[in-house]
Amino acid sequence: MNKQQLKKRIALTELKLKQLSQHRSASELCESLFNSLILEKAIMKKELEELEKNKVIEKFKKLIPHKEKLICDYFS
Repeated sequence: MNKQQLKKRIALTELKLKQLSQHRSASELCESLFNSLILEKAIMKKELEELEKNKVIEKFKKLIPHKEKLICDYFS
């Protein structure tokens, strides 16, 4: 799936969420549907974020060793 299709699906999910937010407290079914749409939207946003990452830079970052900071490093 390309970026444009993913953005359209996210926008469509946001529209569905807006419509369901009014009826969310009305029934348990609406509440569960609302929660599943929120999860679906979060997954799509993460996929979009992964598509927008530069693969070359990410591989380069993995090659460079980095030292983890410990809390004692801040007080030395």
